[in-house]
Amino acid sequence: MKRVSFDPSWPESVKTSHFYDELEFWQSRSNLGYTYGYENRFKITIDLVKKAAAAPARVLDLAAAQGNFSLTLAEMGYQVVWNDLRAELVDYVRQKYEFGSIDYRPGNVFDLQIEEIGYFDVIVAAEIIEHVAHPDQFLKKLSLLLKPGGTIVLTTPNGGYIRNGLPRFSDCPDPSIYESVQFGPNSDGHIFLPYADELEVWAKKADLKLEHLILFGNSLTKGHAKTGALLPFLPKSLIFAIEKLTRTGPKISNSRLNSAMAASLTRSA
Repeated sequence: MKRVSFDPSWPESVKTSHFYDELEFWQSRSNLGYTYGYENRFKITIDLVKKAAAAPARVLDLAAAQGNFSLTLAEMGYQVVWNDLRAELVDYVRQKYEFGSIDYRPGNVFDLQIEEIGYFDVIVAAEIIEHVAHPDQFLKKLSLLLKPGGTIVLTTPNGGYIRNGLPRFSDCPDPSIYESVQFGPNSDGHIFLPYADELEVWAKKADLKLEHLILFGNSLTKGHAKTGALLPFLPKSLIFAIEKLTRTGPKISNSRLNSAMAASLTRSA
């Protein structure tokens, strides 16, 4: 994957994508909590894709933005379809492209039709479900795009995290009130943060089985609770050793201590 130099003539959405590339993929040290959190999430997501299907399986990368998952998976031999609402990002992703199979299909996931896009072995939905007003319907839509036995790999902030102040989806009598603000960017666009028990209920309704659930991203790794100032002075190996330790405790404490969730959901064969 090529590194792209900043261009002041880019549209704002492309400038924002480049900013996050610096933090997420090119290891800027300006916000280590964000960088370490993304590194964790990226590795876990790629590992779950590899467990779900071997290359050259067909992968849909939803809300793929600057395409780091798309480009990496293509370079690993997967046949990737990149999707995002922002069509102007296609040219930016192409500038980073080196090799592999990528098809670009910008647009709203709810408008994707099987007749046009086909079925997938794996769908990557990283940091999306918390931005939709009807997460249960979102999973049903994705399930319809999967081949029998196919898998959705998703990541999301964890609703059970001790610092989460957003409501549970199951406690909301009318989620449609959030439809006008769904698909908003970054954490400003979060509507509901899924809880592990809710995710399992949504999965069953969509004819999906929860295969793997990983809670990760403690406060130190993410730089939360005023720990961000410590990160430049602590060895990365120590930070990730503590991160590993906080994933191995009892389920209840893991849910409260870790701010992120990754899951793989498999459609019935």
